[in-house]
Amino acid sequence: MGRFILRRLVFFAITLLITSVLIFALIRAAGGNVAAILLGKNSSAEEILKLSTELGLERPLPVQYFEWMNNFLHGDLGQAFRSKQLASHLIWTQAPVSVPLSLGGLLLAIIIAIPLGTYAAKNFNKPSGAFVALLSQIGIAIPVFWAGLLLSLVFGVHLGLLPTGGWVPWTENWVGSLRSLVLPVFTLGIVMASTLTRYTRTAILDVMNEDFVRTARASGMSRRVALIKVGLRNASLPLVTVLGLLAAEMVGGTVIIEKVYSLPGISRMILDNVTAREVVVVQSTVMVIVIYVMTINLIIDLAYGLLDPRIRVGK
Repeated sequence: MGRFILRRLVFFAITLLITSVLIFALIRAAGGNVAAILLGKNSSAEEILKLSTELGLERPLPVQYFEWMNNFLHGDLGQAFRSKQLASHLIWTQAPVSVPLSLGGLLLAIIIAIPLGTYAAKNFNKPSGAFVALLSQIGIAIPVFWAGLLLSLVFGVHLGLLPTGGWVPWTENWVGSLRSLVLPVFTLGIVMASTLTRYTRTAILDVMNEDFVRTARASGMSRRVALIKVGLRNASLPLVTVLGLLAAEMVGGTVIIEKVYSLPGISRMILDNVTAREVVVVQSTVMVIVIYVMTINLIIDLAYGLLDPRIRVGK
């Protein structure tokens, strides 16, 4: 197991290195002259040259990249050109919104999808199982923003149970913070649960046709017990892979949800800084999000190794 963990950590580090190069290169390629972008269209050539010198943009790109990575690894993520706020401060102040939102949505999706997918597989030839499968298909087809607006309309406007937007800082009122997150978390969780429910149902149905399940049934195990103890356990392997994909999809979902519910999260902060052309902040913030998503995927990879010994030995 130790060698498996070491391999995954090495792969994690190499992937991060390649990703950082891509982020740096794409932002430079898409943005053009960073100094010109920061100063705007009305800036003179002298002003652009002066800022380029201050930011070190006249140096070769490899030198700029290594300087950025060196600063990044030492906690210096740069600062916004106009507001002069540190990127690390901006991320730190928005993280208490985005992290609970994304992790809460992923956890809620698991809590909803595993039982529903198992039930749909158990009753695949009954109307109730078909109904759950239909619900998951509808959930997959519904856009995230539409689901958010619908939940806001029902629980916020008509019933008045929850706030439809805005944010209360944790330090001021943690109950208000939780209330502000309920609808966003449910929106993200329900949308992701639809996909996970479908995959859970399919994975369990595939496993239930395997010989080891028939052997368990032949030994006197009931269909329900065989489904839970044998079917769900073996179906968990492909489901872990799907969770890794959902972790990446989760980032795109939070961008929309933070806009719909007016949450001051990291995703919304990136959009605002893209609009403001704060290239340095965008570059470092995207890198932080990549590390966040890849860390979740690393945990999922390690869980995959625990569930399947063949993965640990490289088979």
